Amino acid sequence: MAAPATDVSAVLVEGPWRHRLVAAHGARFHVAELGEGPLVLLLHDFPQFWWAWRAQLVALASAGYRAVAMDLRGYGASDKPPRGYDTPTSAADVAALVRALGERDAFVVGHGVSGRTAWALPSLHPEQVRGIAVVGAAHPLLSRQVLLERARRGAPAGAGAGLRATAAALTRQLPVLPEHRLVHGDGVEQVLRARSAPGWPAPQDVQRYTEAIRVPFVAHSALEYHRWIARSAVRADGRRLAAALRGGVHVPVLQVRGELDPTVGTAALEAAERYAHGPHRVVQVPDAGHHVPEEAPDRLTAVLAGWLARF
Repeated sequence: MAAPATDVSAVLVEGPWRHRLVAAHGARFHVAELGEGPLVLLLHDFPQFWWAWRAQLVALASAGYRAVAMDLRGYGASDKPPRGYDTPTSAADVAALVRALGERDAFVVGHGVSGRTAWALPSLHPEQVRGIAVVGAAHPLLSRQVLLERARRGAPAGAGAGLRATAAALTRQLPVLPEHRLVHGDGVEQVLRARSAPGWPAPQDVQRYTEAIRVPFVAHSALEYHRWIARSAVRADGRRLAAALRGGVHVPVLQVRGELDPTVGTAALEAAERYAHGPHRVVQVPDAGHHVPEEAPDRLTAVLAGWLARF
């Protein structure tokens, strides 16, 4: 039996923020924005949408920033073209959105898969970036180290979370089946729970993200990001990106990891310092898994606000 499709209105959640569509880089991007001041652009992870940043939208706006959470290409209420789910295109999307919002530059905060986009931005579009914060993600050139760390964490009996994360990443390379699993039954819930600390997500969070992934074309678009990442090492555009990233970045970098996050370990975050030629800080959030923006919203907001205030 086919899962019911969700109307795009399901992602236009009401709140103190303002929803709008912004034309940039040949597409339309949905954003939720609140506040005035320096622009802080918030990029969500898989399989979520802008709503993952709802707590930070309110808190950062109250702290004197223009907080904007976007739906990535292919997600939520943004356009869902057949192509463009590679890291260079994602970085170009974000840089163009900054300009389309009427700003010269922004602090960019990327979570999970969007952490790759955040790392790429200062190398590919330096004029649009004042600093980057990366939550739950390593530098793209450290992918091999991340896999090795996961294998080591999975070696002891009962410590298989890292291996399960790797297996899930490999499964996403298959055609059709991963999309089917996401939109049917508890596919989204399984993804969220596998990476979070006990106690999250709540049933209402699962329902919200399940409805969002059932918006037509979203499941396929979301998985295309992962497929490109896995194949980038043998693709010309992937090799060009790797070459561009080897020079490192010269903007402030904040890296945040939930202490219980099975997707990336501490060593990989610390190793990223070799690519950070400006101020670099690593923060671990106790008792949180991968989804720090929602598992520990107050703690993450405090870390972000303190970091932003320095620059």
